This record gives sequence, C-alpha cells and structure tokens, in this order.
Amino acid sequence: MLIAALVLAGTVAGAQTQAPAGQAAPAAPPGNAETGKKLFVANGCYQCHGYEGQGGSAGARLAPRPLPWAALSRYVRRPANQMPPYTEKVLPDADLAHIYAYLQSRPAAAAPASIPLLQP
Repeated sequence: MLIAALVLAGTVAGAQTQAPAGQAAPAAPPGNAETGKKLFVANGCYQCHGYEGQGGSAGARLAPRPLPWAALSRYVRRPANQMPPYTEKVLPDADLAHIYAYLQSRPAAAAPASIPLLQP
C-alpha cells in the first residue's frame, strides 16, 4: 500500500510543473465550463474519467481540483500509460481550455458527516 502511494505521489509530482523562481505558473486560457462539459462528453473523456471527472477504473480523477493547466495540457498531449494522445490537431488548445474550465467548475464532494443517509 505504501509503495502504491509513493508511486502515485511521484507520478503526480512529475506531472506538475514548477515555474522558475519569481515567475508565476502559466494561467489557463479562458474557457467556458458549459462548452467544456459538451466537449468532455463529445471527445469521450467521460468514458474513463466519469461524467464529473471523478475518475474510474480506467481513468484518473480529474476533478475537483484538476492539475495545474501546464501539467494537464502536457499530459493530454503526451500521456503515459493507456490514455491516447490528444494532439493539438485532434483537440485544439481552445477546446482543452473549455474542458479545463469544466473540470475546475466541478464542486468538491460533500463531507460524509453532512449526508443524512450516511448517519447511524
């Protein structure tokens, strides 16, 4: 279990980019969450990552709190493992920005203590 956690932490850390000292990480281009939701479905992202980006057996959790724009963009273009690459020709940066806006718009899950059905 510890090994799996360390591998996952290393993968996420390796996917994130750090801006040089004194520089902010590049911001995501402006995107529209509603358009992003349509593109997320149309491009089949939901098939592995779930309709809300919650992840599944075949894809990682993308939302809420997606990777920083630069890391997500780089991974989508040159993924590791089983995800197919989505080149700029297949998924333009503008469309990816809309998808990113959609992922950012997903709310965090409710705390279990706030769900009456889960209470004893």
